[in-house]
Amino acid sequence: MARILLVDDDPLLLDLLQRYLEKRGYETAVGLSAEDALRVFDADRDALIIADLTLPGMGGDELLRRLREKNSALAGILMSGYPTETEIRGAIFLQKPFMPQALVGEIEKLLG
Repeated sequence: MARILLVDDDPLLLDLLQRYLEKRGYETAVGLSAEDALRVFDADRDALIIADLTLPGMGGDELLRRLREKNSALAGILMSGYPTETEIRGAIFLQKPFMPQALVGEIEKLLG
């Protein structure tokens, strides 16, 4: 089964996203940092990463690039509370705050 990797340094937001997505039938893994995400990433199971663009240390855009070296088909949704013009090939950008339904809509577009 495909899994979604959630990465954000805000534990409350991370918990809310995880519970919301799991109630909708998605399997998730979580990381509070890019380093956590690199440890729990499973190239055979993770089909999508949803990450904060402004993680401390390594940002979500760099994390996505590194994980795509292990799984080139990995889809990405990057989110931030700050407007940005960063473009990452194959990634969708969501400005925080966003409605959970908008996130699920983007997930469905990417995962089918």
